[in-house]
Amino acid sequence: MPLQTIFMKAIKFLGHFLKILPVENVWSFYLIDRYILSQLVGPLVFSVGLVSVLGVAIGYLSDLANKVVESNLPLIQALEIILLKIPEFTAYALPISMMLSTLLTYGRLSNDSELIALRVCGASLYRLVIPAFIVSLIMTGITFMFSELIVPAANYRVTSILVEHLQEERPYWQNKDIFYPDYEKVVLPDGSTEKQLKHLFFAEKFDGHKLETLTVLEWLEKKLNRIVVSDSATWNRQEETWDFFNGTIYQLAPDSSYQDTYSFKHRQLPLTKAAFEFAQQGRDPYEMNIFQAQKYMKILRVMEDEQKLRTFQVRIQQKIAFPFICVVFGVIGSALGTSPQYINRAIGFGLSVVVVFVYYLLGFLIGSLGLIGLVSPFIAGWLPNIIGLGIGVYLLYWFAES
Repeated sequence: MPLQTIFMKAIKFLGHFLKILPVENVWSFYLIDRYILSQLVGPLVFSVGLVSVLGVAIGYLSDLANKVVESNLPLIQALEIILLKIPEFTAYALPISMMLSTLLTYGRLSNDSELIALRVCGASLYRLVIPAFIVSLIMTGITFMFSELIVPAANYRVTSILVEHLQEERPYWQNKDIFYPDYEKVVLPDGSTEKQLKHLFFAEKFDGHKLETLTVLEWLEKKLNRIVVSDSATWNRQEETWDFFNGTIYQLAPDSSYQDTYSFKHRQLPLTKAAFEFAQQGRDPYEMNIFQAQKYMKILRVMEDEQKLRTFQVRIQQKIAFPFICVVFGVIGSALGTSPQYINRAIGFGLSVVVVFVYYLLGFLIGSLGLIGLVSPFIAGWLPNIIGLGIGVYLLYWFAES
């Protein structure tokens, strides 16, 4: 189906649903939609490019230059990092560009009295911002694709480069001192269940493929039953088991004394895969997509790491809510642009900076409340959007009735 046909049907549906446009006049108003769209596209594309470049230059280039000069980061890797950071700053640029483009476009239409002429012809102000609303929905989808499909993998690659060449550490990067307890549920005689420690994994290093200097303690009926010490171990995906190399198995008697000792070059043991997944997926929340983060949260629940679990719960809600900032900024920008006050490019850019700063400050404060548990993760992620959308709708109503 042609894009124009899809857009016309969307306009017709919204107009009929909102009862602000007679259905028989859809085609004539669709010409107005195409005109407003043509005015939006130019500033939108320009804003995305400008904000992305400024974001990379201001937000990361200076720090990267210091790493090249002071920490001897190879220039090739520095250039790779710059390219890898572009998707992240583009994802941030899309909502900001939606704000700037709608504010400038509707501000110009208002300053040139074109909005007045269109309203005289029978179009309400609500009807005239529908093109911006639809564009903001499209930008929401694009932002979500960037945030889920591109940005996490790119950020993870950046972290890998810095760890490899500068030995930098990250709070979630599990490259050394990996500690993982494995629990099992045991049914007690009275029918209740109790969680008991089954295995305890400890490895000194993890290179992304194998755990080095790994020690595994195994309990049986609340008694230490076996100790496995090996130089390295990895998960065998084909056979769904662990491969241990160059190690020793210590079998313990019920009184905790050594009963038997077995040395081996290679030994397969059917232990839980979760320990390997924990080391492999130990990333910053911004280095995971939503599916990876939810999978990692299952491991955190087993480990009962409430603080880190709450962090991931809040970050997931923020990741889901983030693309919808395009809708919030689209509504606010359209409302401010239709105000009777004269808005040139300088004023429009300044207003955009103020609105974006206030919004992200509000998001930071509410997100912090979520991280310390004062508000739920859902509220922490979505309340800034709800407040911003409410302000935008109120401003639009105010200017439409004035």
